Amino acid sequence: LCAGLVPLARGEATVAGCDLRTEREAVRARVGLLGHANGLYADLTVAENVQFWGSTVGASDREVAAALDRLGLSGRLADLAVKRLSAGQKRRTALACLVARRAQLWLLDEPHAGLDAAGRDDLDDTLRAAVGMGATVMVASHELERAGSLATRVVDVVAGHKTGFYIDQRDNRSLVRANAAGRRVLNCFCYTGGFTLAARQGGAIEATSVDSSAEALAMAADHEKLNGFETSSTWLQANVFDTLKAMLAEGRQFDLIVLDPPKFAPSAHHIDRAARAYKEINLKALRLLAPGGLLFTFSCSGAVSLDLFQKIIAGAVFDAGVDAQMLKRLAAGVDHPMLMTHPEGEYLKGLMLRRM
Repeated sequence: LCAGLVPLARGEATVAGCDLRTEREAVRARVGLLGHANGLYADLTVAENVQFWGSTVGASDREVAAALDRLGLSGRLADLAVKRLSAGQKRRTALACLVARRAQLWLLDEPHAGLDAAGRDDLDDTLRAAVGMGATVMVASHELERAGSLATRVVDVVAGHKTGFYIDQRDNRSLVRANAAGRRVLNCFCYTGGFTLAARQGGAIEATSVDSSAEALAMAADHEKLNGFETSSTWLQANVFDTLKAMLAEGRQFDLIVLDPPKFAPSAHHIDRAARAYKEINLKALRLLAPGGLLFTFSCSGAVSLDLFQKIIAGAVFDAGVDAQMLKRLAAGVDHPMLMTHPEGEYLKGLMLRRM
């Protein structure tokens, strides 16, 4: 609702104290969420729509013109009111708005729904043009095979975890990307390979990823192909606890390790068991790290506080018999705010460590 999927009726609209008319635009400024013609003003021209949305991030006239031109909307079309456009032209206008606004994430929900063959082909051409402009296009669709030819990621909203993609880790994936150059990477509980792709995009020389789900690993491998990597990573369907133990026995070493496990503590009753699990995987990961290696370790258990998680990791460092520095505390992105009266809302916490 806040992101504009559901049009607001006239009058006030509040949920949990939030003014949705304000919150919706704040979300859109950070996340480009697009339906077939979402966010367009019918009585404004194409150019005015693109210029308006571009102004939210200070896009220049040159950037607006480039967005219009690359998506085939310059010239006569630019001066037409949106209400006079065809469905395909409206979609191109909406995409141009996102391009001008430099949106970091585009979600298209079932983009081919209700379109005839010509409309589907037109939309496919539009999305490919956007990808060619360097856009990140994520398609939420049941038509995964078709969608995969259009996007840099495919999101399975229905069968996937949560929304099908862990948006809250976006900033942390960027941090991994920035620190991956020349490193051997191990990504544990990799799901559909978000951290793996970030590391490869950052210049990792090799990547090994482990998850128990064959379906998630298959999608991760597809994402790797969609992003144009000529060589493939190693994708292991296995239990992470067993894999870490086996890798230690083999004498393996890595320069960057990501531990992003599922929720070990669904409630406060599970904290003791969760603490033992967090300590075990972190202790083994620390021993697998080469000197100078980086560990990105996370907990998404709301019942485990940041203070407790940091103490668990400190215990793992001690028992691993290594020295490590904490370089940074990690959390969800700014689009995941926490209510001050609900500290459990700070569910995602993490640490970036360097082994000495």
